[in-house]
Amino acid sequence: MQAQLPVPDDSRAPHAAAPGAPADADAVLAGLDPEQRAVATALHGPVCVLAGAGTGKTRAITHRIAYGVRSGVYRPQQVLAVTFTARAAGEMRGRLRQLGADGVQARTFHSAALRQLQYFWPRAVGGEVPRLMERKVQLVAEAAGRCGLRVQRTELRDLTGEIEWCKVTQIVPEDYAAAVAKAGRDAPRDPAEVSRVYGLYEQLKRDRGVIDFEDVLLLTAAVLEDRPEIAEQVRAQYQHFTVDEYQDVSPLQQRLLDQWVGPGSSLCVVGDASQTIYSFTGATPDYLLGFRTRHPDATVVKLVRDYRSTPQVVHLANGLLAQARGEAARHRLELVSQRDAGPEPVYAEYADEPAEAEGTAHRIRELLARGVRASEIAVLFRTNGQSEVYEQALADLGLPYQLKGAERFFERPEIREAGMLLRGAARAGADTLAVDGPDLAAQVRAVLATRGFTPEPPGGSGAVRERWESLAALVRLAEEFEAAQRGAGLPADLGAYVAELDARANAQHAPAVEGVTLASLHAAKGLEWDAVFLVGLTEGMMPITYAKTDEQIEEERRLLYVGVTRAREHLSLSWALARSPGGRAGRIPTRFLDGLRPGSGSRAGGRGGRGAPGGAEAGERAARRNRGPVKCRVCGRTLTEAVERKLRRCEDCPSSMDEALFERLREWRSVQARSQGVPAYVVFTDATLTAIAEDPPGSERALAGIPGVGPSKLEKYGADVLALCAGEEPGGAPDGRLPDDPPEAPGDGAGDLPEDSPEK
Repeated sequence: MQAQLPVPDDSRAPHAAAPGAPADADAVLAGLDPEQRAVATALHGPVCVLAGAGTGKTRAITHRIAYGVRSGVYRPQQVLAVTFTARAAGEMRGRLRQLGADGVQARTFHSAALRQLQYFWPRAVGGEVPRLMERKVQLVAEAAGRCGLRVQRTELRDLTGEIEWCKVTQIVPEDYAAAVAKAGRDAPRDPAEVSRVYGLYEQLKRDRGVIDFEDVLLLTAAVLEDRPEIAEQVRAQYQHFTVDEYQDVSPLQQRLLDQWVGPGSSLCVVGDASQTIYSFTGATPDYLLGFRTRHPDATVVKLVRDYRSTPQVVHLANGLLAQARGEAARHRLELVSQRDAGPEPVYAEYADEPAEAEGTAHRIRELLARGVRASEIAVLFRTNGQSEVYEQALADLGLPYQLKGAERFFERPEIREAGMLLRGAARAGADTLAVDGPDLAAQVRAVLATRGFTPEPPGGSGAVRERWESLAALVRLAEEFEAAQRGAGLPADLGAYVAELDARANAQHAPAVEGVTLASLHAAKGLEWDAVFLVGLTEGMMPITYAKTDEQIEEERRLLYVGVTRAREHLSLSWALARSPGGRAGRIPTRFLDGLRPGSGSRAGGRGGRGAPGGAEAGERAARRNRGPVKCRVCGRTLTEAVERKLRRCEDCPSSMDEALFERLREWRSVQARSQGVPAYVVFTDATLTAIAEDPPGSERALAGIPGVGPSKLEKYGADVLALCAGEEPGGAPDGRLPDDPPEAPGDGAGDLPEDSPEK
């Protein structure tokens, strides 16, 4: 912060307007709707603005600041507006200049704190401020190495993110294990290991005299807390505060804000609890939701007039939130569209993921032909690992695209490394590979296994899971490529596959021109387009499979809400019944669309009525849906989690598993898997074996009633499983054939997948 003291009181004269700015303070208010005007004229005392998506919150708060400056109530040098991204801060500064409010500081939390820390450090501590690290990954890697841990490069991002979460939630290393258990958070590694890495990372920083971005906030808050005279100087400098996106504030940011805002200061916060989608980083809507409790005299204004989206889009957005639960849901805003009517949202069901991508690409081409600009179209997905199939589909039609918040599939580090390994293996010859089968996919798996790739996905989320999904996509590509080559009578060896990968990579390098945006739902926050395609909306992906608690599920709902509200006019929502062509149609659309899409029933009434325009449900899926709710065989509670439904009991209820039978089943499964050259879970998952061992079936009918045992698995393995349950040896040796059908999504009587598979 510059050595800038309050100016004399006679400087409170109305602020002179910049060229092109509104002529006077009253002109600043022109064009605002009644609620926006209420925000702009509430210049004193605590103010809380609850602003729904597309309601003009930035317009309201910038006009509030400009009105305060132009009317002489605020001195521009005493106003500080903080937000969360440099882009948002830059946009705010630009709008304030246009309104004639030059001199107002609009910064991110970190930028504002760093200026203050640099100014006050010599007086508060002495000497120069420690050097700020641009990236902490290298130091985290060194800390992990000194702890004796072998950490893959992709795991470092997860460890780094976990350390950042600890710091913004103000958790010290020794308290990490207890804190992560209390929060129900999936740790990237054993909590004791994370705690050691975190502690050593902090020690290394101290030894080398460096700080990270979280330290900027921590140290600034500490200086203001420990030195009251410095805190008073800051409060004399800044007396009017505006905090944008207040639902995303962290405990550390709130701690700093509490030091900034003095007894005589005015505070205006703006946010929407229904757009809280960053809880995994430490953000919490609690401060927004509890603002009136902490400030009983606060002025509260709700912005619900939606100027962005058509009534059809807004209707769907409101419907999503109407089904929400929890504290944030109780404060939801009912949006009212201010636009003319537009087209109804389109719901599309596809046979498989490539078909979904191809259908989406053709819909985009139609929009382009009708005059919609490519830069006004977006394809939004839940995880970055879903991007490749859409990159390929758009490239196949010659449509330009750009990725936001994600690297191009073939430019990701793990894909580059895999490409080099596959080229080397192709040159060396497939006979040098230790593979379990002669097929191309087995060769690819063997190559990728040298870098830690496993048939079953890792638990939890984050970089490790994304890396696995990227490499798994290469295996699936190998399977599809081999099938296509064999069908055409062409060779499908490793060399031909590598050539295909190179050709795909070259085709997907879009020119540097306007293009369709491909982005994750998280990366789309704060943006908007004329046309939005929300893809991959199946259970296990939306909500994501590792969202277990009610709070995590509700955050997934809010994430979909954010996606819907990015669309101005055209909105498409789609899902695929299978992952790859010819696969078993075991997926079901996301529960969040129950009762909203045509032909679907509400979730409260069961999972029936899941028809969608453009395609009929298969009879077998309908039969599974009509089985009714699954109840715990111990306590009788209705089960909703997939694993619990498969076990037919609550996870907390006592298990009656026959341990000896379970081990015999596992041994038999291993023999089957080795013989067929497939991962063990393709035969049966651990959850299915547990369900069998807990309630051993005595007949084919009883075995068929266990979720995870579909008709083909019953025919293929039923006799062996029943023999093992009866204490006998299996009747026949493994036949060596691959399964007739790919695994289905568990939970509704389908086949088996890994317990954290996206299809689940």
